[in-house]
Amino acid sequence: MLMCLPPPDLPPQVGEEQKNETSGGGKGEATGGGGTFPRPWRERVRVRGAGGGGVRFYLTSRNHGQYAQAMKDNISGPEIKYIKRRLAQKIREAIKSFPVIVVSGARQVGKSTMLKNEFSDFFYYTMDDFTTLEAAHVDPFSLWKDKDLVIIDEAQKMPGVFNAIKLTVDSDRNRRFIISGSANLLLMEKITESLAGRALYFDLLPMTYGETSGSLFPANFPSLLEVGETKLPKSVDYIDPIPFLMRGFMPPTLTLEEHREVLTWLEGYTKTYLERDLRGLSQVESLIDFRKVMQVLALRTGNVLNQADVAKDSGVSHPTTHRYIRLLEVSNIVQRVGPFFSNRTKRIVKSPKIFFVDPALSVFLAGYYDKESLLKARESGGFFETMVYLHLRSVCETMTPKAVLHYWRLTTGREVDFVVEHGRRLLAIEVKMTDNPTVRDINNLLIFLQEYPETALGILLNSGDAVKWLHSRVVTVPWWWLDL
Repeated sequence: MLMCLPPPDLPPQVGEEQKNETSGGGKGEATGGGGTFPRPWRERVRVRGAGGGGVRFYLTSRNHGQYAQAMKDNISGPEIKYIKRRLAQKIREAIKSFPVIVVSGARQVGKSTMLKNEFSDFFYYTMDDFTTLEAAHVDPFSLWKDKDLVIIDEAQKMPGVFNAIKLTVDSDRNRRFIISGSANLLLMEKITESLAGRALYFDLLPMTYGETSGSLFPANFPSLLEVGETKLPKSVDYIDPIPFLMRGFMPPTLTLEEHREVLTWLEGYTKTYLERDLRGLSQVESLIDFRKVMQVLALRTGNVLNQADVAKDSGVSHPTTHRYIRLLEVSNIVQRVGPFFSNRTKRIVKSPKIFFVDPALSVFLAGYYDKESLLKARESGGFFETMVYLHLRSVCETMTPKAVLHYWRLTTGREVDFVVEHGRRLLAIEVKMTDNPTVRDINNLLIFLQEYPETALGILLNSGDAVKWLHSRVVTVPWWWLDL
């Protein structure tokens, strides 16, 4: 993701923490390069340039609109800089111990941009380049002859390269490879067999709310896992979730000024995916049927997956529907979240939930093209939960070791949207699209806390600006707060 430097009249603060009083629960927005640009969501906002740890700029609600306008005016200017991704630091640490790092992610989430900017000391190859693809087919070893640090992008297009990498690192453990692909390489059996015991796998997701504002090391989420460490702000600004549901978090959409441009981009993205990536992964008998399955799944994002219902509503046979859903997973368009259960109860629903990796893609495929229709949609809660999933999954991916996301649902219908498991620590998270959460909204959380008393905390994520304790063990905070 690229971003322009702050304008010169916003003075940098080097090496000091500057805190500014927020305006409380005021509701408002400032216009910026991405259409509707929300006001700051915390007391301190860090915006970093390309240099590691370089100059920090602190923005307040008073100068944020000025900064956003500068972004709009200068986005195509000469001072465009790369925005760092959280995952880069994890990869940098892991590459010291593992000879092969595998980075998967949907097309356009920023894999190539991150690798080129963060690992400029590596030789970069992409299998999108026909000359490189041909060379890899004839003799993959020639690509890294006399090279110790190598990046191979879109590697799923040449599966034969993985066995060559295996032979190389087995003979020389000082070699380092970063492999990336739009396909979920962890789900491709031949690849995982070739690199077993040699590779560490990471998922790069669309850019989160915190990342776009320079929050590389979110502290709020990990603090909630530590019992007794929870410190809540007195107040926060209101951040309307609807513009984010409609625009999503794919890096190319973040600088688009008009919503019609976002719709055009999403339409092109879907078409490119169907005609390019999908056919490169598997034989699809009917692109029309495949799109029907995608559209039906989009209406069910954030819900328990029932493949029989998807097949029935899309008019596609059950075996074909199963295969198409698997293809959507392999290409990183959707992801599953498994159930959380133990031997304490046998009344747990064990089917997975399904989520699109980007909320705007599910909103678009479901046919909601404007704010008015989205606000009336009965699926709006599922779209909101999908956006929360993206942010939770992103933070979990950067933890050491990675935290695991589950959901909890009884056969009686009682459900907790997310259960975060990090070792022996648990967080129970309920998602509610409401600006005014009350104690009535946490009944399911209380049942879970009673069933699993070792849980550190119950959290109700709301769509407004509410920050308060609803119970001695349940707190409610805005959806974006955990990403800081």
